Amino acid sequence: VPLQAYGGGLVQAGGSLRLSCAVSGRTFSSFAMGWFRQAPGREREFVAAITSGGSSSTYADSVKGRFTISRDNAKNTLYLQMNSLKPEDTAAYYCASSRATSYSRVVGTYDYWGQGTQVTVSS
Repeated sequence: VPLQAYGGGLVQAGGSLRLSCAVSGRTFSSFAMGWFRQAPGREREFVAAITSGGSSSTYADSVKGRFTISRDNAKNTLYLQMNSLKPEDTAAYYCASSRATSYSRVVGTYDYWGQGTQVTVSS
């Protein structure tokens, strides 16, 4: 199940980026999706997740109010709108597909992962 994440880049603090994740080979609308990130030397951490139908979402406290997760089931695409970016948001960002319809913050509940897209926020 290929997941292709893209949209990362270099941005100044306070700026915005929109990540996208295109999914193929799976009934996209049947599964919850999530975004995670991993900085060098640190464990992969939860960022945001959304239910299969897109009606409910959850966020890590560190990004709440700044990031918005959404999905377009007609286009098999997941999004992460990131505003008011901070240097501590610098990481590789990964999209993931869950085994369930309800969202989860746990890495182990996701069975397919994208390759990651790098986000670098300069101060």
